[in-house]
Amino acid sequence: MSTKEIISEIDKLPLQERLQLIEMILKKFRLSGIYDQVMLAAEELVNEYRKNKELTLFTQLDLENYYATR
Repeated sequence: MSTKEIISEIDKLPLQERLQLIEMILKKFRLSGIYDQVMLAAEELVNEYRKNKELTLFTQLDLENYYATR
């Protein structure tokens, strides 16, 4: 089964079942050690974003008004 097919099937589930599925997946990640790797990578990225202001340069534009042109 492809990823698109899996996601399509998940979309058909009621919200409560989707939430249960997410909890089960997160639990498996934690048990497999992947969770720890992801958390470590996220912490490293946070530190990098704090140190390297070039990575957050465009966030200065967040408070500016946005006008779409057509």
